[in-house]
Amino acid sequence: MTASFFSFFVITFLIVVHELGHFLMAWICGARVEKILIYPLGGISKFSTSFNISLVKEFLILLLGPLFQFIACYFLLVLFPDKEVLISSYHFGILFFNMLPVYPLDGGKLLCLLFHHFFSYKKSFYFTFLFSYLLLFLFLYYYFISFSFNVLFLCVFLFVKLTVEVKQIPYYYEKFLLERYLTHYYFRKSKIIYSFDEFQRSRRHLIKVGNHYYVEREYLEKKYKKC
Repeated sequence: MTASFFSFFVITFLIVVHELGHFLMAWICGARVEKILIYPLGGISKFSTSFNISLVKEFLILLLGPLFQFIACYFLLVLFPDKEVLISSYHFGILFFNMLPVYPLDGGKLLCLLFHHFFSYKKSFYFTFLFSYLLLFLFLYYYFISFSFNVLFLCVFLFVKLTVEVKQIPYYYEKFLLERYLTHYYFRKSKIIYSFDEFQRSRRHLIKVGNHYYVEREYLEKKYKKC
């Protein structure tokens, strides 16, 4: 009715197909999708996966979203070749927004995944959130220079989502440890650590306390038998 239906259709189609890519790979990896949220410049999928899911599987889940979006863009260009500029601008705009290294966008999750490869579970999230906040402050600085309402809207939206995620860290970490206690995981790489806060994804641990060494299950058993 406002002559903007085609733009609405393109944006919605790209976002939905993008999220379907995440959904398909998550389903293949054994995850259960709780909900998919669609926003004007992207979507967020909430999956019920193991907190100890392999880094490779999570990477594939994140990768398939942008990959499916490229396929959707190509499909639209074949159907509407005369709208190439419009379709491409929406495609790359959505892709750029989703790949920003700000949690919980795809780019932020990829950044967190990179940190997980080198650092403990807790540190990986804290480093990711710190980087995300710094980037948002840079965007706000740009807003005060350009007075762009779009930039302000994105900053406020991402700040709210990020703050909600920060408050969830203790909950996430507790579930991460509880899974390690209740489920027998096999990880090829091992690491010696000295406290609960040093547990890392895709690693099995030997915990040193004074002159004594404990395997994970022994150490976690002491924690959860007290509860």
